[in-house]
Amino acid sequence: MARKRLTPFSKILIVAAIVGAVYFLLMQLRNPDVKDKINEVTSSSSSKGGKTKEGYKDVINIGVVTWGGYAGGQYFNQGFDANTNSRFYKDYGFKVKFKVIDDFDASRDAFKNGDIDLMWATIDAFPTEVEGLAQYQPQVVFQADWSRGGDAIVARRGINKVRDLKGKKIAVAPMTPSHSFLIWLLEAGDIDFKDVTLVQVPSAIDAADAFKSGTVDAAVVWSPDDADCVSKVAGARVLESTKNATHIIADVFVAKKDFIENNKQQLRDLYEGWMIGASELNGSDAKKREAAKILAEGLSQPEDFCYDAINNVRLTTHGDNKDFFGLNPNYNGVTGESLYNDMKVKYNDLGFSTTGAKSWRLLSTKDLVAKTTSLTGANHEDEGQKQFSEVSEQLIKKESLSSKKVSISFNTGQFQLTENAKQLIDIQFTKIAKAFANARVRIEGNTDNVGGRSSNIALSKKRAQSVADYLIKEHHMPKNRFIIVGNGPDKPVAGCERNQNADCKAKNRRTDFELVVD
Repeated sequence: MARKRLTPFSKILIVAAIVGAVYFLLMQLRNPDVKDKINEVTSSSSSKGGKTKEGYKDVINIGVVTWGGYAGGQYFNQGFDANTNSRFYKDYGFKVKFKVIDDFDASRDAFKNGDIDLMWATIDAFPTEVEGLAQYQPQVVFQADWSRGGDAIVARRGINKVRDLKGKKIAVAPMTPSHSFLIWLLEAGDIDFKDVTLVQVPSAIDAADAFKSGTVDAAVVWSPDDADCVSKVAGARVLESTKNATHIIADVFVAKKDFIENNKQQLRDLYEGWMIGASELNGSDAKKREAAKILAEGLSQPEDFCYDAINNVRLTTHGDNKDFFGLNPNYNGVTGESLYNDMKVKYNDLGFSTTGAKSWRLLSTKDLVAKTTSLTGANHEDEGQKQFSEVSEQLIKKESLSSKKVSISFNTGQFQLTENAKQLIDIQFTKIAKAFANARVRIEGNTDNVGGRSSNIALSKKRAQSVADYLIKEHHMPKNRFIIVGNGPDKPVAGCERNQNADCKAKNRRTDFELVVD
């Protein structure tokens, strides 16, 4: 039986059909939704043998926001999508996908629904949301960064120090890192919240808009909106930022307790890789530039914006995490537990109920950090304290950012600290000094008018020095950080200028603390 041959026209139709199919396939591959689906389908494969390591999830989904503090993980992952170029994939046998969810409520819904396995949070604001997450048994698993310039308060002309905010309108997003920053700043300046007018806005972006519109006197904003506000509002300035307020805003990742139990080793591998990425970025500007390109694509932001965002944080290392989780017995700075407990009290005092916030011990797991022993060497060590230069005459006279009066009770003619005085310093000032770790501390000693002026000036300087000596010895703060001033009887408390009674004399035997920016 003879075979039928295709006519030339039939051949043309077949070729056209093939070309059309190829074109359609190529167009589909350019569709982001299709690309994501392909990534999901192929995520079970591994660069080490063609399949995911036994017992591991194919992909760990991590919820993030537009922020530079997650760069260590995103750089190590070589992008935001699950991909085969990822070092998580090459070194540990699983993929990671970063999902950008800038809307706060949407990010929490994604965590509750299981759309993301790890959720970003900041420890300072975490006490306000713990109760609402209780049924999911959230656990803080590791710290990603400290804000170091990423958050700032901008103020209009004439507001030069914290006390100038008294009576002013301040735009802030409540129960967010911005709010936490403002709480600490006002406390450092001895200003009560009832002395300012808060204008509540949905986010720091809205706070910047309120400032630029002229409806408020100051606003707590994110970088680079701080620079934008200053450039667009005549006479405006950055009053303070987390460049000096170094240990207030701590970004962490949270997972459900059952997820941790079911994926312990995989989470340790995730943490290890993330810390390697962070340490590489901390030690190389060229790698920060490389990371900025990755962030620019993943966040749909300019490269310069992303580079600045990375430089506005401290990407925490393994050593920093050991400090944060209280695993370093020689560390005297701010831990996750101390920050969480302080903010739980501060927010509750302001009327934001935190009574349902469980204890830190029940909300954190140290296992990822404690059981990671492979990260050694200088690049994985903790940040350490800022090294201050010797105090100059200019610093002695420099105007302070904020001043906090602490009424330490000295007996007439005495300068030694009593145990009660030490406790008072710790309650009213030590935490502030640790939170604003990059700022100088000027300690001004004062006396009543009993005795000669010259002897009182010498005595007041000894009082200030005794406070500094206590903070140096007990809390291991750098010696050169302190600016010691003796005012003698020259700066009495308002209303007690004449030292007219015993009560006034006691008030004038005090010590004032000031934060001074280098």
